[in-house]
Amino acid sequence: MSETPTYALLPSRSLIAVSGQDWRDFLQGLITQDVETLGVGEARFGALLTPQGRLLYDLFVVGREDGCWLDIEAEHRATVIQRLTMYRLRAKVEIAALDLPVSVLFSSEPLIRQEGEGFLRDPRLRALGWRGYGVTAPDGARLADEAAYEAHRLALGVPGPADWGLDKTYPIEADFDLLGGIDFKKGCFVGQETTSRMKRRGQVKSRMLPIAFEGPAPAPGSEVLAGDLRAGEVLAGGDGRAMALLRLDRAEGASLTVEGRPVAVERPAWFLAALGAEPA
Repeated sequence: MSETPTYALLPSRSLIAVSGQDWRDFLQGLITQDVETLGVGEARFGALLTPQGRLLYDLFVVGREDGCWLDIEAEHRATVIQRLTMYRLRAKVEIAALDLPVSVLFSSEPLIRQEGEGFLRDPRLRALGWRGYGVTAPDGARLADEAAYEAHRLALGVPGPADWGLDKTYPIEADFDLLGGIDFKKGCFVGQETTSRMKRRGQVKSRMLPIAFEGPAPAPGSEVLAGDLRAGEVLAGGDGRAMALLRLDRAEGASLTVEGRPVAVERPAWFLAALGAEPA
């Protein structure tokens, strides 16, 4: 018997509706994800980058009959609308805030949902569950808050917005390429040159990975040390577990510490599979 799913509202997320006859061409030239082939009722993960290729905003693109919805961080919605409007120029595109709640349905086991129930599978990772837009909790679902979902995400070792900040990180460092967030075959997008160059060279020096430790999480920005060498920094987390941006060459096989405490790097199964690596 499958586990009872958990339903949580995500007040940190909000929606932007993009429509008009040019909406596909408009977004295709901006974001990291392909929208030319996006189907109605399909969600894809992506990002909007700076021209220099750094990560500004993560997003989910949700296909609709008359355009798409962008699922983004609520605190940045007004800024994203302003940025999209700046890029619009003469394109026949309408951009507007949409006030529907964003929610998730998740479980420690993969969930099987039926078509028409109003939830779309999270395109990053099956274990992350399903995302809902304007839908209520299904009958029998447990109710939880966003913190419970964030703990679930962190347990899976998937980075989130609190880890990459704003205009600090390259999307490949935040594992967007491993989580289906970058389409390298789609052609040009804002920040594409730097992103494609990092991919072509095939040598990514730093990536986000979960670290485990005893006790409360170190402060964000705390150094991860391999002996006396800096091996990375702590990002967001909680008791016993956090994300860290790590230099792969220094973290591999090393004894790591943060503020004098030992920490262990964890490489999730999805991370190893995406890189074609074998578990240690």
